Parts: sequence; structure tokens; C-alpha cells
Amino acid sequence: MIKIQTLNNISKNGINEFPIQNYTIENDMNEPDGILLRSYSMHEMNIPESVKAIARAGAGVNNIPIDDCTARGIVVFNTPGANANAVKELVLTSLLLSSRRILEGVEWTRSLFGESNITKIVEAGKKEYAGVEIAGKKLGIIGLGAIGALVANDALALDMEVYGYDPYISVDTAWRLSRNVQRIDNLEEIFSTCDYITIHVPLTNETNRFVNEKLLSLMKKGSRLLNFSRAELVDDAALENALNDGTVGVYVTDFPNEKVIGMQNVIPIPHLGASTKESEENCARMAAKQLKNYLETGNIKNSVNFPNVELPYTGKKRITISHKNIPNMVGQITGLLAKYHVNIADMLNRSKGAYAYTMIDLDDMINEQVEQYIKQIEGVISVRII
Repeated sequence: MIKIQTLNNISKNGINEFPIQNYTIENDMNEPDGILLRSYSMHEMNIPESVKAIARAGAGVNNIPIDDCTARGIVVFNTPGANANAVKELVLTSLLLSSRRILEGVEWTRSLFGESNITKIVEAGKKEYAGVEIAGKKLGIIGLGAIGALVANDALALDMEVYGYDPYISVDTAWRLSRNVQRIDNLEEIFSTCDYITIHVPLTNETNRFVNEKLLSLMKKGSRLLNFSRAELVDDAALENALNDGTVGVYVTDFPNEKVIGMQNVIPIPHLGASTKESEENCARMAAKQLKNYLETGNIKNSVNFPNVELPYTGKKRITISHKNIPNMVGQITGLLAKYHVNIADMLNRSKGAYAYTMIDLDDMINEQVEQYIKQIEGVISVRII
């Protein structure tokens, strides 16, 4: 039986991806083969040696010790795009919330409870909550991945002018993106041109606090800034200054922190981007399928630390090897197999940064001695026979 440990409550639609005759799935178990989770923090967790893969039902993986997992050959999956529609809908909602003073107006109206002649008071006071329309305004989208592309297409349908910045746009995204989205080649133009700017990029060393004083100073007076990626993408001190002097009219974030929540003209959303029933089910199914596929066939799709590798599984004996991306690694592996008269039926090797992954289908059986010899090759991290 293959053992899966869950560290959060996972949608039944996800759990049902694992056939009960082949899998044991529990919250607490010894020596699991795989781990399935949502937001549980694994940084203080002692990950068992038996773990071969971890699947996160969501896009962000900052709750998983990626570097440690990679060094041990543990493949970490996420689910890009599974929650894209949910986040897109909240971004579109936030465009309106930042423009129409809806929340302030509702809060004021609720405060009138107990007053007489509410209709007259509302008519007299509503002018304090006048807003602006988004139709005809310029929207800049930083990052045109699964979410950004959906936002771009729907914003066009709302009669906005849409500008996109993404130096790493994929071919698949380009096909999905409307031709009416205007491509911008630099961030400075996005910030100086647009009335609304929404951020959809991952947090990396390069993007940490990339929305800084310089970029914010370029914005039109009263522009709206939306952040549905990570709090750390925006420099808090620079943001506060921009809010105070009115450069940023409203800041909407799905990642409030202790400092931002006290700033004026901030709409702090409690990380609701993917908080829909449909999104949770989509993420759970996708994570479970990826984990199941890897454990059963060795194929990798949507890993954050190892390359995507897919070799059709024919039922032959398969050996998978995680290793450093260094010269002559494949030559040493195939040389060993040849030395012990093991014939290769098919093979695939892919790399991602400093690490690589090799899958080899064999015409012959492989004994434990050959497996041990492969493990002893310098740079090999883990070896698995399927």
C-alpha cells in the first residue's frame, strides 16, 4: 500500500483520486510515501526519510522548506491555475471596491440603525461616498500568468484599457490572452501610465519589495494599487508615504500585515483569494493527481523544485534518479547499466537550475546491487525503482 499523510483537511474530491485498494490516507502516520497539505507550515516538521513527494493544494509554497526538500530529492508540487478563477473574481471585485467607496457607504448605513426617516438621511448623506467608474480607465497588470491573463481578458470586457507587463510570459498564456491587451516592456511605463495596477508575480529574491519608492513616485495622483500575490512584494514604508501624500488613492491587499492594516485608504482582505468551495476542490484534485502520478509512474508536472518530466508509462521496470545538474551524470548512469548488461528501452533527462531528473525504462530487471552503485555516483541524490 502507498501511504499518504494529510496535514490539513483536504476536499473529498481530492482524496477520492487515490484508489482505496492501493492507498492508505491518514492525518497521522509513520513513514508516509507522500504528503498532501494546504497551509500547514512544515518548516519545524521533521520530514520522514520515507517521503518522496509533497503536494500543496494551492499556488504558494512558502510553508514548505523547499531547499531542504530539494537537497533530499523530495519533489514538491503546487497547483498553479487551479484557483485562478477565484482570485480573478476577487480582483475584479476589488477594482470596484477601490473605486466606488462601497464598503464605507455600507458601514455608514449600518450605523444609522435606530434612526427615524432612514430614507431621507441616506439621500442626504450619499454624496459623501461618491466614487469613479472603471470603464475607460487604464489597468496595468504585472504578471500575465494564469490569474493575470484571466483578469486582463475580463477587464477588457468591462471596457477598461488593459496593459500587461511580463518578460517571462509563456506560449500557453500568450494563446489565451486577448490580442487587445497592450504589451508594455518596462515597469516604469506601467506605473506612470495606468490608473489601476494589479500585481500577479511570485515572491522571489528579485521581486522582494520591487514596488518601491521609485516606482510608486511615478504613479498618477490617486491611482489604485492591488496586491493579490504576496505582502513582501510592496515596500511598506514607501507605500505609507504614497498613501499619505495621495499618490496611491487606495491600496487593496489580500495579504494584510501589522503595519499595512493601520494605514489610511487601505482595504485589507483576509487572504480570501482562493477561499471558494470550487477553488479548494480544484486545488485538492490537481494536487492529488500530481502526487499520485509521480508515486506511480515517476512523471513530474508542476513541481517547484524539479523539472517537468513526462515519459509514457508502459509497465516496464522504471528507474528514476534525482541528481545534481553536472556534466557526465547521464553517461555515468547509462555506463553502469551497460556494465551490468541492463538494456535501456527509453530514457528522458531534464534539468531545472542546479538540479536534474532522469527517468529510464528498462527491458531487463535491475538488482539491488546496481541500484546501490547508482546511488554511490557523486551528485546523485535519490534513486527509485518503479
